[in-house]
Amino acid sequence: MALPDRFIIFLGRTCSGHNHDYLMLKQALPPEWAWFADLNVRGALGYLGMKSAYRGERIAIPTRKPRKSQKHPNPQWSEEQKAANTALSRVRILIEHAIGGMKRSNSLVHTFRNRIEHFEDDVIGICAGLWNLVLSY
Repeated sequence: MALPDRFIIFLGRTCSGHNHDYLMLKQALPPEWAWFADLNVRGALGYLGMKSAYRGERIAIPTRKPRKSQKHPNPQWSEEQKAANTALSRVRILIEHAIGGMKRSNSLVHTFRNRIEHFEDDVIGICAGLWNLVLSY
C-alpha cells in the first residue's frame, strides 16, 4: 500500500508460488476488522470482492467492461463509468510508480537466491525504505 505521493506505507509478507493478491490481502488484513473504515482505498480489478468484504464507504474499484452476448454484441461503458475508471487509474498509476521505484534496486528484479528463512521480507523492506528515503530528499 502506498500514498498518492508514492510513499510506501505497508508491505505484506511475501509468498512463494502463485498467489492471488486479494487472498494475500485477506490473510494480512482480515475483513472482520475495520481496516479501511476511515481511508480512501483505490484498488484494481483483482480486488473485486473488497467492497462487500471490508467495511468502508470510501473503497473504489474500477468497473469491469461489460461482456459480449447475443443480446448485446457490442457492449460499451457509460460515460460515467469511463470517467470513474479514468479517475481511479490516475491515482493507481502513482502506486505502480512506487512499486517500480522499489524495483530500481536489482535485488527485487533478478532471481533471489538465499538460504535464510524469511530474508526476502527483510530485503523488500529495505528496498521500500530506500525508496521512501529517496522521496524524502
